[in-house]
Amino acid sequence: MSEPLLSVSGLRVSFPGAGWRARDHEVLHGVDLRIEAGRTHGLVGGSGSGKTTLGRAILGLVPVAGGTITFDGHPIHAVGGRRRRRLSRDIQVIFQDPFTSLNPSLTIGDTLAEPLLAQHRSAREARARVAALLDAVALPADAMGRLPREFSGGQRQRIAIARALAIGPRLIVCDEPVSALDLTTQRTVLDLLQEVQRTTGVAYLFVSHDLAVVRHVSDVVSVIRRGEIVESGPAAQVTERPQHPYTRRLLLSAPVADPAAQRVRREAYRREFAGTET
Repeated sequence: MSEPLLSVSGLRVSFPGAGWRARDHEVLHGVDLRIEAGRTHGLVGGSGSGKTTLGRAILGLVPVAGGTITFDGHPIHAVGGRRRRRLSRDIQVIFQDPFTSLNPSLTIGDTLAEPLLAQHRSAREARARVAALLDAVALPADAMGRLPREFSGGQRQRIAIARALAIGPRLIVCDEPVSALDLTTQRTVLDLLQEVQRTTGVAYLFVSHDLAVVRHVSDVVSVIRRGEIVESGPAAQVTERPQHPYTRRLLLSAPVADPAAQRVRREAYRREFAGTET
């Protein structure tokens, strides 16, 4: 088996407890994960499962209490400062809310040019790259001179994707990137992410609470519950023939558009999980 682009092994993350002398609260309990180059690894779980914390640990936004994170064969779980900034060339993020992740006082052109100028590109090179990025995410060239508030939620998420792509990363952590969007816009953004992957070869860690969304974009799916991976495998296997009760719960609790199918699913959920804990 070839070396993965990113490997997480035995990862533990703890947060300080509330109050004096309170013990630390461990939220990830020895998590293992592999992301292959050019592939999408879906990470699905409910609120408080630890899925966002895992993404933030990979990005270096929370400290690691134990285990390792390896990118392209090099450990990155304990790096900081200049080396962490260098890593941003290869690892980028798309957040859930595109509006709060964009500076409201900067034009879209300035927002997209910022990481390029930080990498010592000339202003001319940066402008050409920004124009190419806007074209790649199907936004008009005049978007360059406009502010974030002038765009819809779906358009702002396209801008966030363009910014993540600006310096040519090899991995993007997508943290609930479509959960704030309506269903039609969700599909558009998901299709865009897949098209970007086909043309650039970027890998994704796609974090979501929605098993249907994860199934649509992922090659491999891992299910996380209370800080532990409870099931992992090919997307079709995990999302259509789940083995773990928690994965089956996620599948049966997800709504479907057909009312008759929804009634069948609701009945199956009641039969299997009536009276059980979350």
